[in-house]
Amino acid sequence: MANPYRELFSAPGSLAFAAAGLVARIPVPMTGIGIIAMLAQMRGDYGLAGAVSAAFTLSMALIAPQVSRLVDRLGQGRVLLPVTGISVASLGALLLCARYGAPVWTLFVFAVLAGFMPSMAAMVRARWSELYRDSPRLHTAFSLESVVDELTFVIGPALSVSLCTALFPEAGPLVAAVFLAVGVLLFVAQRRTEPVVVPAAEVTGGSAIEGGAVKFLVLVLVAGGVIVGTVDVVSVAFAEHLGQPAAAGIVVSVYALGSGLSGLVFGMRRLTVPLPRLLLVFTAGTALTTLPMLVVGGIPALSVTVFFAGIFFAPTMIVVMGMVEKFVPAGKLTEGMTWAITGLNIGVALGAAAAGQAIEAFGVQGGFVIAAGAGGLTFLVALLAFPLLRRKSREVDPVAV
Repeated sequence: MANPYRELFSAPGSLAFAAAGLVARIPVPMTGIGIIAMLAQMRGDYGLAGAVSAAFTLSMALIAPQVSRLVDRLGQGRVLLPVTGISVASLGALLLCARYGAPVWTLFVFAVLAGFMPSMAAMVRARWSELYRDSPRLHTAFSLESVVDELTFVIGPALSVSLCTALFPEAGPLVAAVFLAVGVLLFVAQRRTEPVVVPAAEVTGGSAIEGGAVKFLVLVLVAGGVIVGTVDVVSVAFAEHLGQPAAAGIVVSVYALGSGLSGLVFGMRRLTVPLPRLLLVFTAGTALTTLPMLVVGGIPALSVTVFFAGIFFAPTMIVVMGMVEKFVPAGKLTEGMTWAITGLNIGVALGAAAAGQAIEAFGVQGGFVIAAGAGGLTFLVALLAFPLLRRKSREVDPVAV
């Protein structure tokens, strides 16, 4: 039996841009947690550290779609280098301000400017779309990318914190800046796989998110991201509550393992069910598998629960990206994918913040309630969106519905 993932890289240049894109996207999960680890050590103020990190995260959430919109208009080669330069220079300035005790407001200014970091996950997906548009291989490519996303969000934070604590406080964000600069330079150098820019005269309307279908898809990922952020925080709190703090890493890893494995398996399947219906199935599974979190009594039970919850996460993201690719015109595709990824990142940040507050107020059980509530919200959004998504699918591909 042919391996669809091996076939995926048969296209000339595909391995080169995918590898460069991997290096360039690790800095996103490294930077936020790296800022926290750095400032917590250097300033001794977790509140300040969290606020500066949040400024970076919010800034990137607002700026990244605009950067991707420019990419759609001008091309990856013309946009990625200058915006990456702004982000790398700002990260460097942030580290210098932290090192030499500059005023607090300077930390926020450069954290915001560091938010010019481009959404490389969207850039890589745009190249896969250029290679395999209207081919079954695109589904496999999106499945692979969901697994890569999981890997970066597992490896990135752990690497950043380890560097900050083992070497010197600025080491995590510094290495992130180096990865970003090197990765983007290598990525942009791959000219032959760069998506063709659609002439401005052929691009109508405003932002890619103005369509109701895309907004609903982004909201699905926001709700799903809340679960991810909650699992991260609750795992730590639950493990500490049981006197087994080291077990938190096991729980988070098992969640990523479930998601990664299901993403790989799903990518090898030929899709015969319409995407809107698949979204309902996977979000229903997400909602159901978060409910057992309310009654878990130990690390083994929580690990099993999050493993099954993870199984539904990657396919949900793959289906959402598949619909974004179908619904958004080629001239706005990178922006549309960036909005989806931004929605996920916002959800992760919201989930972490909400879980932290709930745990402070109600104990670990409060965090589990947030996860279960987010699971139900994910399915509710998909259910409300189903008629619109089905109608949109019929418009773009009447045979598939």
